[in-house]
Amino acid sequence: MRILLTNDDGVNASGLKLLERIAATLSDDIWTVAPAEEQSGAGHSLTLTRPLRLRRLAERRYCVTGTPTDSVMMAIAHIMKDTPPDLILSGINRGANLAEDVTYSGTVSAAMEGALAGIPSIALSQVYAREGMGDTVPFAAAEAWAAKVLAPLIAEPMPPRTLVNINFPALPPEQVKGVRVVRQGLRDYGRLRIVEGRDPRGYDYYWFGLAPMIETAAHATDLEAIRDGYVSVTPLHLDMTHEASLARLAEAWR
Repeated sequence: MRILLTNDDGVNASGLKLLERIAATLSDDIWTVAPAEEQSGAGHSLTLTRPLRLRRLAERRYCVTGTPTDSVMMAIAHIMKDTPPDLILSGINRGANLAEDVTYSGTVSAAMEGALAGIPSIALSQVYAREGMGDTVPFAAAEAWAAKVLAPLIAEPMPPRTLVNINFPALPPEQVKGVRVVRQGLRDYGRLRIVEGRDPRGYDYYWFGLAPMIETAAHATDLEAIRDGYVSVTPLHLDMTHEASLARLAEAWR
């Protein structure tokens, strides 16, 4: 099985290095193509206004001066065009990708790009404490549980244009209660918090921050699974059509 690894935290991120070790237990044919620098929050963005640079770091290991989507496209259409991957793993992200996070996440978007190309794709993220830990985020739960969670997913065929989003709770491995297959949740962020400051040259700047979150999750969502101490596994699909509205909207032009 040929596996392509990518992420949005950058090719030197500790979560990607962990994923490389985990993937090596599943296959001896591992390729890594990841952004040269951190691209958190890049979503499913594609670089169109400037050229990309591709750098070979080692055998089957590359970095791209672009987004996670750029990296997957470069891998599939250029680096591995004659030997495409059988599976794409994206992560392991430093921080949660739950609920509406998936719309912003470069980690999940890399898996989306793989799904669009017809390749089974899985995104993995390690939740950490609310106050943040920078580069000291503990990946112990992901390290202990990732292979166990991945094994049945790899064995199970994925429907076309679908992907799986996995999140590991911010707990020591022995405190993780198990795995829950759950829906995508929804949170109410309230008003976005904007931090204002002034740089050394006297110019104002603005930095987006997260306001306190109020969770409005329904029963059995990814938010609740993580809060209850479980690994969350959420199948996602790329057809965003709201089926219930099709007939109603069609009536407007009759």
